[in-house]
Amino acid sequence: MKIAAVATAFPDHWYDQRTLTEYLVAAYGGSSSLTDRMRSMHANSGIDGRYLTLPLEAYAGLTDFTKCNEAWLQGALHLGEKAIRGALERAGLRPEDVDVVFFSTVTGLASPSVEARLMNRLAMRPDCKRVPMFGLGCVAGAAAVSRAADYLKGHPNGVAVALTIELCSLTLQREDRSVANLISVGLFGDGAAAAVVVGDARRAKGPEILQTRSVFYPDTEDVMGWQIGAHGFRIVLSAEVPNVARERVPEDVDAFLQSAGRKRADVRRWIAHPGGPKVLQALQEGLGVTKDDLACSWRSLARAGNLSSASVLMILEETLRTNPGAAGDLGVMLAMGPGFCSEFLLLRF
Repeated sequence: MKIAAVATAFPDHWYDQRTLTEYLVAAYGGSSSLTDRMRSMHANSGIDGRYLTLPLEAYAGLTDFTKCNEAWLQGALHLGEKAIRGALERAGLRPEDVDVVFFSTVTGLASPSVEARLMNRLAMRPDCKRVPMFGLGCVAGAAAVSRAADYLKGHPNGVAVALTIELCSLTLQREDRSVANLISVGLFGDGAAAAVVVGDARRAKGPEILQTRSVFYPDTEDVMGWQIGAHGFRIVLSAEVPNVARERVPEDVDAFLQSAGRKRADVRRWIAHPGGPKVLQALQEGLGVTKDDLACSWRSLARAGNLSSASVLMILEETLRTNPGAAGDLGVMLAMGPGFCSEFLLLRF
């Protein structure tokens, strides 16, 4: 299987990090110690700015979950269509060529699901299969591509689309002054990404998917996720995430590579979900790589923040555009998410 093309899509509204921080300081209010802490955390995030679905002044009007979710659905349809059309055009394919869509989000709810509504907008075939995936969070970009590869093993002439849409700004919780929430409102942004994956019988450029692996860490449900209720989506984010990235992921990467007859030194391209600066730094230390090796991840974080499931595909797109490497180079695409879990793909460029 090959990843024939990747495309990202962003809202029209981009704000520099300082502007966003000052808006949030005013929105949360509170003591000077709280606002000073927020400014310090956001300034040290490594983020230059982020995309928002709505103009900044419109967020004051999102007074309940219904309004937030309505804005999410409208934004998701716009960005999802743009991302799929962009990826298919790059792959030289049409919407009617698509056999299956794997769609993931963790920032809004819809039934019919977003990919069903996009089938009408894009005029996809009525027999196109749909696989909506909810709850995977940051790992879902890598997981959706992996599940597409699983499908294509049995459908070598098939075309799969992995679509991720995350509009994190629409989960804003003004009453939550926990450290986890104060970090998240300075870290997460909005965007979408789509990858076109094709079976072995189709000729295509792009990296070949050699092998995939999912890893679940038992009894780690409280490390990352959402508390979902009438208030909407409230962040669960443990300080343990960097520790997992440093201590668990490298050994799992090594076991994954060993199963493919490879070792870490064989890898020339690292496509790593950015998480945040502490997570990226922990990955560097654990994997024994340099900041240059994760340059695309750092640039993605600076440009748009953490896009949850869409980030790793944004990083793959930039890798293909700016640093494709030599033919035959091996790469590892990896992400972590709620569960707690990891997803790995071994790619050959």
